[in-house]
Amino acid sequence: MAASDRKGAFPLPSEVADVAGAENWRSMYPFFTRFQPDDDNRFWFYNSMHFPEPMPAFDAITAEIPYTAIGANTARIFVFPTTLGIEHRILNGRVYITANPVSDPEEIGRRLALFQERGGYYYENWDRLYGEWKERVKKLIDELETIDVPELGEFEDAAVVTQARGFASNHLVRERFHRCIDLFSKMWNYHTELLMLGYGAYVVFFDFLQKAFPEIPSQAVARMVAGIDVIMYQPDEQLKRLAKVALELGVDGAFREGDDAGAVREALEASGDAGKKWLAEYEQASVPWFYVSTGDGFYHHHRSWKDDPAVPFSALGRYVRQLRDGEDLGRPLTRLQAEREQVAQRYRDLLGSEAEKGAFDQMLGLCRLVFPYVEEHKFYCEHWFTTQFFAKIRQFGQLLERFGLLDEAEDVFQLQHYEVDQALADVMLAWAAGAPPTGASYLKPLVAERKAMLDVLATWPAPPALGPEPEALNDPAVKMLWGITGDTIRGWARASEMPDDQVSGFAASGGVVEGRARVLMNVNEIGQVRAGEILVCPVTAPSWGPVFGKIKAAVSDIGGIMSHAAIVAREYGMPAVVGTGTATQKIRTGDLVRVDGDEGVVTVLERAPRGGS
Repeated sequence: MAASDRKGAFPLPSEVADVAGAENWRSMYPFFTRFQPDDDNRFWFYNSMHFPEPMPAFDAITAEIPYTAIGANTARIFVFPTTLGIEHRILNGRVYITANPVSDPEEIGRRLALFQERGGYYYENWDRLYGEWKERVKKLIDELETIDVPELGEFEDAAVVTQARGFASNHLVRERFHRCIDLFSKMWNYHTELLMLGYGAYVVFFDFLQKAFPEIPSQAVARMVAGIDVIMYQPDEQLKRLAKVALELGVDGAFREGDDAGAVREALEASGDAGKKWLAEYEQASVPWFYVSTGDGFYHHHRSWKDDPAVPFSALGRYVRQLRDGEDLGRPLTRLQAEREQVAQRYRDLLGSEAEKGAFDQMLGLCRLVFPYVEEHKFYCEHWFTTQFFAKIRQFGQLLERFGLLDEAEDVFQLQHYEVDQALADVMLAWAAGAPPTGASYLKPLVAERKAMLDVLATWPAPPALGPEPEALNDPAVKMLWGITGDTIRGWARASEMPDDQVSGFAASGGVVEGRARVLMNVNEIGQVRAGEILVCPVTAPSWGPVFGKIKAAVSDIGGIMSHAAIVAREYGMPAVVGTGTATQKIRTGDLVRVDGDEGVVTVLERAPRGGS
């Protein structure tokens, strides 16, 4: 049947036109990211959770390498029974993915035997293996931080001769760049080593409960593992501690809401020894806690709090005021822990046999065991390591700028990592020959074109999915992290039938509130959030913790019951609806909205005037 005769809820990849003004977008990405003719027969969804913006050329490595690692762990090492790996394609700068299912019962059985043996070993030894995992990742970070980019001065140091090193520093340029890429790859293999097993534990528990209690809300299941403290909250907790220190030292007057970081620092430095002591406390807390990215660790321009202190200093002013007013800044952990036990006991008591209750206990215990990793790995991997990784790539950009191939170091991120390799080779050859590099006339127009294309692609309304609706979705991460289920897809398909003043999604955290919406499409806009607003965004990141202390509720386009937005909303005891698909398209900043976190529905009660705040 011709594409023009086809009636489907989502366009086929081949039906999507290039964006005018960015027709050459494919040049930014490797050939293996392009949709193929057969891909029209498969279902793809836009991974706006990790890639909410068009991808700069270099940043596409944050899709290429993770999906290389995810599939290797699920399909080749642990042999998950019902899923292989995840494939990705790029369309108009946006990353679309699909999971490859295993549906043959005989093959599922064959794989299940291997998974039970291999996954079971990790589950049985989880605490020890997780402890060893943290040490391995810290060693990777340490190695990355010690990598130096050669200066390539006029002459080599005499020690190269007296120590008979045998090679010049231009050799180290490529070796060390490759080492950065290799460490990034190894980090992502470590990252997915435990993560998919964590999601697998959740999926098994959810499936068990949904079979036993077909009407059980997903939120009830998630509440059974709420209230577990993890290090991903530490950056925000450190800000609260620093606010308390400011009051104790008597320098709280330096923190005025609305002042930028520079103004606060100046006020602290002018306040004598107490101010200097506070600044020393801040610097000590910043390593490693402020290596948290303002995004989710997938874009070079989502800088960390360490690089750009705007977010932490904005939160500090509010925290200082709240503490001065006697407010409690803590999360309601005690209440959440009591609730989780009540919910778990209620459903356990309803099970019909001791065998079922024993299985329930075992599966719930496993979910609580793996929960810390499911949140904590983000800090080690997407934030601490990746912040340092992008910092190292910037240093290679500085080398290319120094040799005249780029106008500024930041332009290195407009090149594929394969193209950076070639640009560095140009420098290595030129330095060896005593001649200027040849690549400036090629690279500078290329960079300018790509920057312009990214601006154009940012205006493209990416469809939430492409291709025919799938018969089955069996990947644990797709279900638990992205929240992509048959119901989600049917909801997206019916989005045009929904009233313009309503969206629905996962009921991620209970409660009903009303308030004015603050729609953020970019993480760099989080400073615009005002107290008491309802955050509406494509997705949240762990570094948005301070925002959750200001808002009434959270609504996201994408995300499952165990996505970050869902978890944090439950920990802060506020309503949340995630995985709506279209909230950022249907809701405008200033709209008065009602968020029903019990039913998973968001309703616009009153439209804000066009051009409102």
